[in-house]
Amino acid sequence: MMDEAKEFDAVSLGILWDRLVSITDEIESTLVRTSFSTIVSESYDLTVVVLDRKGRLVAQGSHSIPVFIGTAPRTLKYMLQKFPPETLMPGDVICTNDPWMGTGHMFDISVMRPVFSTAKGTLLGYTMSITHLPDVGGIGFGAAASEIYHEGLRLPIVKLAESGVINEFLLDLIAVNVRTPESTIGDLRANIACNEVGGRQLVEFMNEYAIDDLSPLSNAIRNQSELAMREKIKDIRNGTYDNSILIEAIDEPITLSCKVEVEDEKIEIDFDGTGGCVSRGINVPFCYTNAMSLYSIKCLTIPNLPNNEGAARPISVSAPEGCLLNAQPPFPTGARHAIGHFVPGLIFGALEEAAADKIQADNGMIDLLTVQGTHPDGRPISTIHFVSGGFGALHGLDGRDCLPGPSNMAAVPVEIWESITGMSVLSKKMIPDSGGAGEFRGGVGQEVTLRNDTGKPMTVLSMGNRTEFAAPGYNKGKPGALREHQINGKTINPKGAHVLAPLDTITLRQAGGGGIGDPRMREKKKIERDLALGLVSKEGAERDYGYNA
Repeated sequence: MMDEAKEFDAVSLGILWDRLVSITDEIESTLVRTSFSTIVSESYDLTVVVLDRKGRLVAQGSHSIPVFIGTAPRTLKYMLQKFPPETLMPGDVICTNDPWMGTGHMFDISVMRPVFSTAKGTLLGYTMSITHLPDVGGIGFGAAASEIYHEGLRLPIVKLAESGVINEFLLDLIAVNVRTPESTIGDLRANIACNEVGGRQLVEFMNEYAIDDLSPLSNAIRNQSELAMREKIKDIRNGTYDNSILIEAIDEPITLSCKVEVEDEKIEIDFDGTGGCVSRGINVPFCYTNAMSLYSIKCLTIPNLPNNEGAARPISVSAPEGCLLNAQPPFPTGARHAIGHFVPGLIFGALEEAAADKIQADNGMIDLLTVQGTHPDGRPISTIHFVSGGFGALHGLDGRDCLPGPSNMAAVPVEIWESITGMSVLSKKMIPDSGGAGEFRGGVGQEVTLRNDTGKPMTVLSMGNRTEFAAPGYNKGKPGALREHQINGKTINPKGAHVLAPLDTITLRQAGGGGIGDPRMREKKKIERDLALGLVSKEGAERDYGYNA
C-alpha cells in the first residue's frame, strides 16, 4: 500500500531526488577518502544511505554493493528498539556488527547517526554507512569457523559516540582484539566522519528548499519507485515457478530451492526445500538472502532506478528458519557470500520461461581471499584480495570478462596490493574458453598468481565457490568453467585456511559465466573477434561453435 504523499510535479521531484542521491554520493566520497583500508578506498566494499525519521530508506549511494539493498532499514529498526528516537541527541553515533541485525556477517560494521535540525533541534532523519572492516579478530574473514564465536568480536548495538564524544573504551576494546588496529580503527573513524558530513549536507539541503519534514518527499520518492516496480513486474508472466540447484558446501552438495509466485504486480519468493545449515562459515542469515532476492528482481525490472524502500514493497521473501538461507546463531556466517551469491541465479533459473528476454545466465562470481601476516617492514597484515570470474550472458549481449556479479567490489591495483602486503603478483591473465559458449558468450575468467615475498609465513583463507558446479547457461547456452585454488600448483580446499611459506605461490583460477542461446547461432564475426583477443582458442571455436578458419 502506497503512502499518502504531498504532490510534487515531475521536474521538482526529479531535482530533489537527484539532490538526495548526490548527498549519499558525497557521504560515500568522504568515506572513501578518509578510510585506511584498501577494502574501502580501492574495492568499495561499502554502502551509505539516507533514511527519513520513520526509518524508511530514501536514497542510497551510487557505488553501494547489492548485498546492502534493504539491510539498512532492518538494522535501524533494531537500533531504535534499543535507543528510541526520543532518547537520541545530536552527536550520537550508534553501531553494530551483529550478523542478524546487520548484513549477515560480523565483518561489516553498520554505523548510524541521527540528523537534527539546527534551528529547532528536531529529529529529521538518519544517515548510515556500512563497511567491511579489515579485521574483527577471531580466525579471520573466511569459511573455516565451526561456530560464530570463532569469527571474532561481535558487537551488540552500542553508542560509538554520545553527544559528540567518542566512546574511547569501545575503540580500545576493538583495537586489542584485531590484528590491524590502525586500519580497523581508522575505518571506524571514517564511518563517523562520513555520517557527520552526511548529516550536515542533509540539513543544508532541507534548509535550502524550506523542507521541515522529509516525510512527504520520502513518500513521493518511494511511491514513484513502487509504481515503477509494479509496472515492470506486469511484464513477467503470471504463474508459480520452481527451481532447485545443487551447490558445493563442505562435505557434500546441498540443495537450494525456491518458488517464485508472480501475480499481476507483486512477487513472492519462498526458499522452502533448501538444505540445512553446516558447521562451517558459509551459512546465510535471512537479511542477506532477502537482499540478494530484492537485487535479483530489481535487475529484471528497474535496474537504473536509484535504490530506496519503495522498490521492495511489491516483493516478499521467506525462508524456513534453520535452513542454509535463514541461518540462526550459533552457526558461523563469515563467508555467507559463498552461498548467498547463488540466490540470483536460482531465482533467474526459476523465471527462465516467464522472463526469458530479461534473465541473465549465471555468473562466475567474485572470489575473496583473506591474507594475514607480517609485512617486510614489520606492519601486521589483514586484508582481502578481490578477483572476479566472468559475468553471465544476457539476451542479446555477451557477458563481460572478469566482471564481478552479483556483487560489485573492485580489484585492488597490483602496485597498491604489492605495496600493502609485501606479496608479488606474478601474473594476471584471462583463461581462454572459460566463458560458457552460446549465441551470446559468457564472460571469461582469469588466472592470478601471488607469491609470498614477506620473508615470513602468511595465512590465507579461501572462500571459493563454483568449484564443483559451473555457472549454468540458458536456452541451449553452455556452462562456464569451474574455479580452482592452487598452492605451488597443487589444488587446495577452496573454503579452508592455509599457510603460505616464504616464496610459496597461490594461484586463483576464476570461473566463467554461463552462455545464452545455441552456440551454433553465434555470429562468425564475434567468434573471429574472440579468437583475435584470445578469449576463445582455435580448438574451442571448432569444438563449441563449429567454426573452421
